[in-house]
Amino acid sequence: MQGPVPGLRLFLVVVVSAALIVADGRFGKLSEVRSTLATGLAPVYWLGNAPANLSDWFAGLFVSKDDLQQENEDLKARLLILERRALKYAALASENNELRQLLNSAEVLDDRVIVGEVVGVSPDPFSHELVINKGSNDGVREGLAILDAHGLMGQVIQTSKFTSRVLLVSDSSHAVPVEVVRNGLRAILLGTGDPNTLDLVHVPNTADIRTGDLLVSSGLGGRFPRGYPVAEVSDISQEPGDPFVSIKATPMAELNQSRMVLVVFPAPKADGDRSDPNAFNGDLPPAEGEAP
Repeated sequence: MQGPVPGLRLFLVVVVSAALIVADGRFGKLSEVRSTLATGLAPVYWLGNAPANLSDWFAGLFVSKDDLQQENEDLKARLLILERRALKYAALASENNELRQLLNSAEVLDDRVIVGEVVGVSPDPFSHELVINKGSNDGVREGLAILDAHGLMGQVIQTSKFTSRVLLVSDSSHAVPVEVVRNGLRAILLGTGDPNTLDLVHVPNTADIRTGDLLVSSGLGGRFPRGYPVAEVSDISQEPGDPFVSIKATPMAELNQSRMVLVVFPAPKADGDRSDPNAFNGDLPPAEGEAP
């Protein structure tokens, strides 16, 4: 019995192929069939990749000691690089947070300020001094108050063109006129040589002062502007028969930690008040971030 003519078979194949193409392209009828075929062919793909996978597996069994040591050293070097980057990012994040705190502090000040950075610390253990990267070229002069994000740190005692020396409130030669926020009681706060402790002196034993009272600069003497946080009363004691009480206070500023500081320029006097020869004359440069 003779089979179909070859030309007829070709015609039938073409017709069936066209029908399958139209059914798949226009109506999406063959997606399930395609999925079933792909599932059935998965072992074929696996067997096709088996020689390469077996070759890699055998090669891994015979890695030389030198190659392992080299890979270990490369990984250690990469780890050190990543650790250094992590430390740098942590330092940048800390500095960014400190700058944000300084900006928040500057918003509540009436006086103009510029932001400086601590670039040096006095090596003398009996002298509590810092060096900041702002000097006379930035308008800094002796006597200006220095703050961090938490409170008064000290005052400028010497300037050069590009840097200034700052005497901290904890120095034993430093004194700040202060007042108690709660009741306005005035006293003098002395440095003790300990960055964590200050002495409030000449306070009568009848004075109304309590542990936890906030001490701010009183502005007396004209050295420091009024109202900046300086310290918090931490301990009160009295010797029998002594007319004065012994009061210890903790500085509000982070004297040994802060890297970014504010240099405070006093607010100018009113135009009509020219009686004070030391009045601020407005010739200082504008604070950073402010229009001239």
